[in-house]
Amino acid sequence: MSRVLLIEDDPSVREGVELGLRRRGHEVRAAATGEAGLAAMAEFRPDLLLLDLMLPGMNGVQVCRRVREHSQLPIIMLTARGDDFDVVIGLEAGADDYIVKPARTEVIEARIRAVLRRLDDGGPPRQAIEVHGELTIDRVGLTVVKAGRPLALAPSELKLLLHLSAAPEQVFSRQQLLEHVWEHSYHADARLVDACVARLRGKIENEVGRPRYVQTLRGFGYRFGPL
Repeated sequence: MSRVLLIEDDPSVREGVELGLRRRGHEVRAAATGEAGLAAMAEFRPDLLLLDLMLPGMNGVQVCRRVREHSQLPIIMLTARGDDFDVVIGLEAGADDYIVKPARTEVIEARIRAVLRRLDDGGPPRQAIEVHGELTIDRVGLTVVKAGRPLALAPSELKLLLHLSAAPEQVFSRQQLLEHVWEHSYHADARLVDACVARLRGKIENEVGRPRYVQTLRGFGYRFGPL
């Protein structure tokens, strides 16, 4: 099972999530503050970070940004209902998904499994290495290179790129992308798609305002190319 670092300041939530995940076989390290969680990362070396959005001192968004400075560790945010504005900021900072508290352990574990599941575009067999303009996508090694420079993509960014590029020129709605990339389909989570597209464009496009690779078809969704 996976190694999960949980950063949550509420003792009851922290203990409940930790106990539930341990019972399902995960190895869990818990911290009550962002500072303590960051300090534990190097020693614990987690597979995934489960991060509360509202923390005392360094908040969850700040922790997320700090992690993204040097790591593409999968990050799932825990948020209270009504934190919509902060959720968007957290997604823009690099979180891969979010869960609204209170949430059952099976829901949390399902999201963890979805983020950690081996990235697979789910489409028909394709070449292991594809070249699209300046982008080289290695579907076996799960790496992306732009103009000879390796790109550091978070799990959701990479999975989104793999899925879109598997069917160039095909338009995918936000709902379809939620189901294929994030593996859940609650319509309000369309912001997951938009935030991830924005982050991905910031890394692969030369001009974010005039995207060459991930294009928007207003009223329909997104497509890859044509180049």
